[in-house]
Amino acid sequence: MKRQFTAEHPNQLWVADFTFVSTWQGFAYVAFIVDVYSRFIVGWRVSRHMRTEFVLDALEQALHARRPKPHRLVHHSDRGSQYLSIRYSERLGEAGIEPSVGNTGDSYDNALAETINGLYKTELIHKRGPWKSVESLEWETLKWVTWFNHQRLLEPIGNRPPAEFEALYEQSQAAIPVAA
Repeated sequence: MKRQFTAEHPNQLWVADFTFVSTWQGFAYVAFIVDVYSRFIVGWRVSRHMRTEFVLDALEQALHARRPKPHRLVHHSDRGSQYLSIRYSERLGEAGIEPSVGNTGDSYDNALAETINGLYKTELIHKRGPWKSVESLEWETLKWVTWFNHQRLLEPIGNRPPAEFEALYEQSQAAIPVAA
């Protein structure tokens, strides 16, 4: 992506990453997939492990929720083994999604996904911890994602929540007359 994290419409570019959270039961891992156009979190998953199926579950959630048109979406991630796995790559191909990966060890190549991880840790993890269980973390993550998508004001999209920003886009497209 050459650090060009912009999109002209929803479902044009998704970025993906995961982070870890310490709980009394050990580490938990939290994956997010974010639509670059609106910063809407389209898929997420909390897991006790960081195997491929963990990030694949987040992708499946995003695909089910968004139903992107084949060959019109780019999925960008870092070079983590989960995202480069055969299973993950095959699923992207089956969905008609073009994979893109950043340079090894360069967090700037996935800056938006890293930003979402940072907001998640600042706004939820560090404020509400310590976390007693993975289940409590998952429940609070669900609430945070809902709040983030529908209430969190984001400066890059005009101090609007992601859902509102996407709704404005849909309204603008509905107002464009279709040529006969």
